[in-house]
Amino acid sequence: MPVLKAGSRPPWVGLGSAVWIQIAVGNSANFSLFSHSLKSVLGFNQQQLTMLGVANDIGENFGILPGVICNKFPPWVVLFIGACACFLGYGVIWLAVSQTVQSLPYWLLWLALCVATNSSAWFFTAVLVTNMRNFPLSRGTVAGILKGYGGISAAVFTVIYTAVLQKSSSKLLLFLTLGVPLVCFAIMYFVRPCTPAAGDDSAEHGHFVFVQAASVVLGIYLLTTTVLTDVLDLNAPISYAFVAVMVLLLMAPFAIPIKMTLYPANPKKSGTLDLPVGSSDCLTALEGNSDKTEPLLTPSTSETQLGNLYESDDASDIDVLLAEGEGAVKRKRRPRRGDDFKFFEAVVKADFWLLFLVYFIGVGSGITVLNNLAQIGIAQGVNDTTILLSLFSFCNFIGRLGGGAVSEHFVRLKTIPRTIWLTCTQVIMIIVYLLFASALSGTLYAAIALLGICYGAHFSIVIPTVSELFGLKHFGIIYNFMAIGNPLGALLFSGLLAGYVYDTEAAKQHGFGLVENSASCLGPNCFRLTFLVLAGVCGLGSVLSLILSSRIKPVYQMLYAGGSFRHPQNSLH
Repeated sequence: MPVLKAGSRPPWVGLGSAVWIQIAVGNSANFSLFSHSLKSVLGFNQQQLTMLGVANDIGENFGILPGVICNKFPPWVVLFIGACACFLGYGVIWLAVSQTVQSLPYWLLWLALCVATNSSAWFFTAVLVTNMRNFPLSRGTVAGILKGYGGISAAVFTVIYTAVLQKSSSKLLLFLTLGVPLVCFAIMYFVRPCTPAAGDDSAEHGHFVFVQAASVVLGIYLLTTTVLTDVLDLNAPISYAFVAVMVLLLMAPFAIPIKMTLYPANPKKSGTLDLPVGSSDCLTALEGNSDKTEPLLTPSTSETQLGNLYESDDASDIDVLLAEGEGAVKRKRRPRRGDDFKFFEAVVKADFWLLFLVYFIGVGSGITVLNNLAQIGIAQGVNDTTILLSLFSFCNFIGRLGGGAVSEHFVRLKTIPRTIWLTCTQVIMIIVYLLFASALSGTLYAAIALLGICYGAHFSIVIPTVSELFGLKHFGIIYNFMAIGNPLGALLFSGLLAGYVYDTEAAKQHGFGLVENSASCLGPNCFRLTFLVLAGVCGLGSVLSLILSSRIKPVYQMLYAGGSFRHPQNSLH
């Protein structure tokens, strides 16, 4: 593996590029912007449109294949495949909506939408895995930043859709077909592995704070712009000026590598290490503590030796290690929590399924409210649900950004497992669902804001937790399997539970046998049973999260003893 000179591949360039890729990830959130054209131009009924929405969710969350590929090929290959999927999938839909090609079969459009939104899984896997490995000491912060930008990407597309594309579905689909792949091709070279920054880099924290602050400013700006555009009739120059400012805010993370280039830090104090990526020497330097004496591991150190080195607590273990080094003893040790797990080694662990269930309950119940937010607002007397959607999206972004930052702070300060914050969020979600069920006057907006924060926090907490429990080596496939909990929750809680309860209540209000697909349900009973069930499910999730936190607390005490990250194995191979 080639040696990387200090500063030759600054990880901050890759993070700034990842921000733009994360905006591209939001292409899957644009379904509502062109779904009405699918219905009006192509003549689809509501049931057919709903099934296309299912295709949208399946494609976005099916990332197992990208998880496998990212361990075998460089990031640009994964991004290239995602760009091609985006071009082909949205290209077919654009041909149909623009009527360039007529009479395309429904099954082809369903498959094309799956392929199109699956590009999001390829994009996200490439940038997440690469940056988690480039910043192994700040995983929660990195996950929060990337997920945060992914959360506000829908607002970026909305601004482009209204200000530049004149709310044309055909133009939007053409932009998704050509614009997103071109952006990806332009910057995918910069998303690449690099030598991580040294553990004593005092400037790194300040850099992360800057990026987080820039993302918050961008989120507030997008929320304000969306409201102004919706309320005021703005002319073209002002609309283009809004977009220009948005682009400048998206460029903010690149200020860090520019500053590091113009004002290079003293290499003795901070900077990247002049070592191969993933070498044992690199990790020893990164994870070592100045007040502790640790063996210096060389690239020739075997995995078994490395594993046993951290298991050795007495002289007999050391004797075994020496015997192994001389070839007298061969012993293959199963990975422990914190080591690098293969996928099939991870799925037989109780911690894996506990984390999966907690994630499934949290995001599955949250996506149920998101998918039915318009109907929930109408049922409670809010006819214009645009503000509800904007409020949920912004709070979702805050939850994603804050979840990573808060969990990172306390895991280093008190070695508190990140999953304890999942317990807190699900307890809050219980209260939120009871508020929804009660339909008390004046509580709707507060409940939506709290739910958005809790829903978003799940993403940025689970991502680093997966890497800490099962390592970074096979992180891509393990996390993407976890992500299946999102569409699975949408299918069970939203499609089966909420849809059935809503239709049943609508039938009661309009008379059995007389209700049509377009009939609306009014009143708290439309979703009351759904919210009570979701509250009970989150109660179960809270208990499971507490059990998981108690099980993995020793892992965090080992990884973050003394406030510095110490990985038991080399996860960057």
